[in-house]
Amino acid sequence: MTKMNREVVIAEALGLLDEVGLDAVSTRRLAKRLNVEQPSLYWYFRTKKDLLAAMADTAMTPHATASLPTPDDDWRDWFADNTRSFRRTLLMRRDGARLHAGSTPTADLDRIRRKMDFLMASGVPERDAQMAMLAASRFTVGSVLEEQAETGPGNGADLPADVPSIDHESAFEAGLALILNGLAQRIGA
Repeated sequence: MTKMNREVVIAEALGLLDEVGLDAVSTRRLAKRLNVEQPSLYWYFRTKKDLLAAMADTAMTPHATASLPTPDDDWRDWFADNTRSFRRTLLMRRDGARLHAGSTPTADLDRIRRKMDFLMASGVPERDAQMAMLAASRFTVGSVLEEQAETGPGNGADLPADVPSIDHESAFEAGLALILNGLAQRIGA
């Protein structure tokens, strides 16, 4: 058996999430998966909420470690790429959007500030930069939530034949373009 530590518990919890989905993740199931007694998990996480927050934080690592913008970057291209990176990361995990929704990016605050500074240095007023980042984040979480709900186990297969399927990638790109175009128009860029 692998020596248990906080990172192992989180990794196994994320593996459990991918296997059974967020609704079925429990400390009892996780303890069984780790071959330990359930109370031993409290050494690492006081509550299930603490465990879920750590899982959300770890699941966001691909996005949280993506390159930060440079002064030479075009703000529109960077904003679009950043939002796409966020979407890809949410889609990497079963129920990734649900896991992330409502979480607080405490480990990412410096990176968020640097992204905001980049937008402001590119001519986007601070309030508009804040609202654009928030709008893009919520739009992305909502889009992925809908996509994962539709494509999850047992979903979508019982739709009538005359109901068209949604091209989630195209719908996401169209919404992202509306956000970008709205921001560009607002700041006169």
